[in-house]
Amino acid sequence: MTAKSLLEKDFEEHASVTGSTRAAVESAFEELVAACASSVSNGGKLLFFGNGGSAADAQHLSTELVVRYVTDRAAIAALALTTDTSALTAGANDMGYDRVFARQIEALGRPGDVAIGLSTSGKSPNVLKGLEEAKARGLIAVAMVGANREQVDPIADIVVSVPARAANRIQEMHILIGHALCGTLERRLGLVEEE
Repeated sequence: MTAKSLLEKDFEEHASVTGSTRAAVESAFEELVAACASSVSNGGKLLFFGNGGSAADAQHLSTELVVRYVTDRAAIAALALTTDTSALTAGANDMGYDRVFARQIEALGRPGDVAIGLSTSGKSPNVLKGLEEAKARGLIAVAMVGANREQVDPIADIVVSVPARAANRIQEMHILIGHALCGTLERRLGLVEEE
């Protein structure tokens, strides 16, 4: 295949997944926005976590909320649990990698906070344990996953499930949904004016 044909194929796949994702996540997205707005309005925070590309997405989205998305506005309390290398490596060494997020949620999470675990597979052990810990401690547990949602359904309060199985397409949708969350949350909290 040529570079042009590969690019064309990627754009076609992206467009197809985007089209099917919008309807699939609409209801869960509204629940997510409502939970985040309620938490932040009541002094809570949003905790993002995931592995690999999803860890990068967690950092990306928390930064959009803390610093700014599009418009200058007040900060929104958000934190990526993927950035403290000392906590991650000590937790992995002393407790096992499957507990690295659960331990941070135990330390930092408070009832009413929102814990958002990103996993393209929907079965990352440390994300599942993080969601379990969040729920046990009274946080709202949110899973952002692909089509495989069987393991998060019994754990999460809200499941944002992208109807795709390819990790790259799921990650693209997670960022699109995350950006929509940032923009909608800013408006729901009255931090930027409606357009």
